[in-house]
Amino acid sequence: MNTIEAIKSRRNIKEFKKEPLDLNKVKEWLEAASYAPNHRMTEPWKIKIVGPQTRAALRHKTDFGGAPVVLLLTSKGSDIEIERTENALAVACFAQNFMLAARSEGAGVFWSSLAGSPQSRAILGVPEEDDVIGIFGVGYPASLPPAKERIPVARKIEEMP
Repeated sequence: MNTIEAIKSRRNIKEFKKEPLDLNKVKEWLEAASYAPNHRMTEPWKIKIVGPQTRAALRHKTDFGGAPVVLLLTSKGSDIEIERTENALAVACFAQNFMLAARSEGAGVFWSSLAGSPQSRAILGVPEEDDVIGIFGVGYPASLPPAKERIPVARKIEEMP
C-alpha cells in the first residue's frame, strides 16, 4: 500500500478481530513513528503498553473494541508554553506516523481521549506535568468504516500576495 492510499484509507477502528497482534510488529511501527518531526530533536513521546489489569481498571465502555494491544501515548511537559505545545504537536505527528505504519500492514487503530481524565491519568500513572495525547487500541479491524465526506481542501487554501 502506498502512502497516499494508507492516508486515505486510515480510519478510527471501533471493533477488532480476535486475532492476536505480534508485539514486535507494534514495536516496529512505533520505531517508524519515532521519525516524526520534533523541534530540537527532543523526542518528547512516552509510550506505555497497557496490560490487562490496568486496561480493566480503565473500564472503557467497549474495552477498546476488543483490540489485542492497548498503548498510552503521552507528551513530555514543560513550564515553557511554546515548548509544551511543540512537544504535543510532535507527539501528534508520532501518533499519525504510527497509525499509518499500522494501516500500511493491514492493522488499524482506535484513538481515544479517555486517558486524559483525572481518574484515568491516575490509573495510568501519568505525571501531572505530562500531556496525554491518547490511548490507542491496536489490532486487525473487524471491518473498515467508509470514509466520511471531507470539505475540499481547495476551499481551505488562501493564497497570500
